[in-house]
Amino acid sequence: MNIVVCAKQVVDVSEIKIDPQTQKPIITGIAKKISDIDKNALEEGIRIKEKHGGKITVISVGSADVKERIKELLAMGADEGVLVVPPDNADYAMISHILAGVIKKIGSYDIVLCGEASIDMFSGQMGPRIAGFLGIPQITYAQKVSAEKDHVVSERNLGDKIVTMESLYPVLITVTKEINVPRLPSLMQILGSASKPLLIWPMDGVVSGQLIHKISTIDVKGVPMQRKNIVYKDDIDKSVEKLVNDLAKEGVLR
Repeated sequence: MNIVVCAKQVVDVSEIKIDPQTQKPIITGIAKKISDIDKNALEEGIRIKEKHGGKITVISVGSADVKERIKELLAMGADEGVLVVPPDNADYAMISHILAGVIKKIGSYDIVLCGEASIDMFSGQMGPRIAGFLGIPQITYAQKVSAEKDHVVSERNLGDKIVTMESLYPVLITVTKEINVPRLPSLMQILGSASKPLLIWPMDGVVSGQLIHKISTIDVKGVPMQRKNIVYKDDIDKSVEKLVNDLAKEGVLR
């Protein structure tokens, strides 16, 4: 089983602060990591490999420092990594085009795994866009994957219902965070990952022609949240009644 896992480096969104004057997010100096749900995708790939054997290739599009994050995925259990550095201000269309180009260059693959969305933008666009460029079936929001020899069965979470879907290979699957718990690599796995191949491919060797920038970010602002710091000190019944009345006045309850 040849498995490709798409991974994105993001800032740790739990560490982002908002500038009170400009309402702009402050991301300078914040640690970077692989998007959490992409690790769930890799974990699922490792479990499929443990069942069927094969090879896992992790691919990413980003700056040169993504190499350090890819090494973490190699320590988890991926066999090799591929990084492509994109043009400045690359958008979803460009990055998905590049990722699809990398997968085409890899050549032989059965399953492409992605997180359902990245934790920074959470657009949910990347997996479907890649499947469209590759011309292969896609199963999104998978909360369970059962990979068999010649087909895969997946439970797709649609919120109010679960749909079971089946596909032949090759197929692209985006997974939810609930699908598994990513493993932590041992010290020996971390040391061993240094000997695994980590390739940097030039973009002109992956895509042909000029990539067109289709999406522009006009502005990014945080949503101000101010606490009223109201403390209810009466007995429990009176406090609950007052809380409900206050929430109704604020329009929270109707």
